[in-house]
Amino acid sequence: MTISDPGTEAEPGPDPDPDSDSGRPRPEGPRPARGSLGLLACTALVIGNMIGSGVFLLPGTLAPYGGLAIVAWCFTCAGALLLALVFGRFARLQPHTGGPYAYVERTFGRFTGFMIGWGYWIAVWVGNAAIAIAAVGYLAYFVPALEGRALSSALVAVALSWAATYLNVRGVKDAGFVAILTTALKLIPLVGIAVVGLFFLDRGAVPEFNPTGGSAFQGITAAAALTLWAFIGMESATVPAGDVKDPRRTIPRSTILGVSVASAVYVLSTFVVMTLVPAGQLESSSAPFADAAEVIVGKAGGSIVAAGGLIACLGAMSGWVMLQGQVPMALARDGLFPKRFGAVNRHGSPAYGLVFSNVLVTVLILMTANSGLAGQFKEIILIATLSSLIPYGMTALALLKVMRADRSQFPGSAFAKYTAIAVLAAAYSAWAIYGSGWETVWKGLAALVLGLPVYFWLRRRGDGPDAWQADRTERPARAGTAP
Repeated sequence: MTISDPGTEAEPGPDPDPDSDSGRPRPEGPRPARGSLGLLACTALVIGNMIGSGVFLLPGTLAPYGGLAIVAWCFTCAGALLLALVFGRFARLQPHTGGPYAYVERTFGRFTGFMIGWGYWIAVWVGNAAIAIAAVGYLAYFVPALEGRALSSALVAVALSWAATYLNVRGVKDAGFVAILTTALKLIPLVGIAVVGLFFLDRGAVPEFNPTGGSAFQGITAAAALTLWAFIGMESATVPAGDVKDPRRTIPRSTILGVSVASAVYVLSTFVVMTLVPAGQLESSSAPFADAAEVIVGKAGGSIVAAGGLIACLGAMSGWVMLQGQVPMALARDGLFPKRFGAVNRHGSPAYGLVFSNVLVTVLILMTANSGLAGQFKEIILIATLSSLIPYGMTALALLKVMRADRSQFPGSAFAKYTAIAVLAAAYSAWAIYGSGWETVWKGLAALVLGLPVYFWLRRRGDGPDAWQADRTERPARAGTAP
């Protein structure tokens, strides 16, 4: 998945609010070549970017919630579909490259756009820390010495993240090849366990519905905040809109189809794993799907699935590390980040952004190392999910504002229908943020607040939004995409 400069896509429509900061005349870049991504490619992009490390460790993270976890999955699937409908509608109204960031920036103005872009960037590099940790979890299946050794596991995770960063610094062509190779491989253990495991289920082993000791609502809320991690990336088809064939039709269909397929895989595979593996073992497992495979076909099956999980994590890491450079590069070339992040090396890669982001990944992994793999994974994905929920919720609010500004785009019952969808999507985002826990919320908000001095510093030194407006009109190259 790549992020391209909003100044180079198909011509944007008028801003819904002329008085907003985004109402200033926008320079038009060169018209892009005809899109090359069709329905199948976009659907694969959505599924591939969602199904990564999350689901491979989540059965263990969700084990303490028992049957409530399955209910939480259902709520999360419904919420993800609501958000997918919001993204899909925006794609029909404004098929701009940049996804949530572009929608919010054009609706609420430059400052809000910066804050959303900042939060999205945080979500990317924090999420990469979680992916690296998940990879170590499956590597520990083959190297038992990593089990229970927090510092050793953290150092291996750091090494993997830097290896992926080096691959991307060498150019996105190599990283893209790795991502394509691993996309199909990561589906094998998930679908295999989900389908074959159904024939090995023991009805007496169905997990207890509510083992938390608290209310079912609180348990579902907490579990739902965790399950949403597996849906981060649902907006993938909206980001490269300038490269999509007939984006007004393709993006909504591929987004909804991708979320639906992923939802079915998630719910079924998690239920099977939680039924095959005892809760006590599952809670401490660093490779839940491998443990489930052992129940079905023995040690050999566990090794095959563990290898698949490791490959999936490495593939996801390669693709998402790419975004560690692409996101700040797009922001920089749109005037919302320091110019240095917009520069590329001789391989066409934003090396500075890649390295800078991965330094933050390293710090985060080492800071949370004492929690153990399972605890570390849970702590990090909550922060990453929160950082994504804010752009998601703001996109829903942006749709409401666009609808109020131009009701002619929503004839008949469409206005009431999409008003309900946007309100429910925003409410779901708020509920999921609440489920993250106040400690996570404060950490996430603190990370966002840290962006304020950056924004005002950029404006003061003339390296920010106002200074870059004129420069955008003179820049012929597409921003955010590799040469």
